[in-house]
Amino acid sequence: MMAKTVASVSRDALSGLLRSHAPSPKVRFMTISDGTYCFGSSASRLLIKTSRAGLGRKAGHDLTIEATRWSGNAVVAASDPGKSSVTVTVETGSLTVREGTGGIKPLTDADRAEIKRTLEGEALLHTAQHPAITFRSTSITGTPESFEITGDLTIKDRTHPVIVHGGSDGDGMVCGWATVTQSTWGIKPYSAFLGALKLADDIRIEFAVTKLEPPSRSGQATG
Repeated sequence: MMAKTVASVSRDALSGLLRSHAPSPKVRFMTISDGTYCFGSSASRLLIKTSRAGLGRKAGHDLTIEATRWSGNAVVAASDPGKSSVTVTVETGSLTVREGTGGIKPLTDADRAEIKRTLEGEALLHTAQHPAITFRSTSITGTPESFEITGDLTIKDRTHPVIVHGGSDGDGMVCGWATVTQSTWGIKPYSAFLGALKLADDIRIEFAVTKLEPPSRSGQATG
């Protein structure tokens, strides 16, 4: 199960993104042991991937969008996964278009800016009123090498369950994915050309975590 889970996330693609956008040019992998940890955008990546639908789908792009400001907390109990827990908070205003594939023309910087404005608008995420997306686990099964997290995902004050599949790749990088159906959270998938071009209702969330830190370190002075 672990091999299928990690392979489905495309470890090479995520690792490449980590190296191309991480603050440090070197990705440092971690060892997972029991404890309470913090993680987030400084040393990890959280991606949203969309796909096209409709008769005019050739005119649009499949998008890779990154959350550039997010944080999480994990309680790890390797011998008893049921006692583990995870919470994640994503700033909706931090979503940034990283890549657009397909389409008649390449995605331009102006296109990326327009997509960001659309994402933040009232019709989609309405970031002015809903500045955060949160996930809180309700159950965890499996092992650090291959796990499944069921939890409550809250978007625009609507909460519904979602299942996250993940695992460690053996080098210490924890990665995984989940499928989110936008309409379940009251989000109408973007459409254009009278509906001839639209985003598919299902989007894919992918993550890669390469560093965990005890919460106590964040409050320590340096020098």
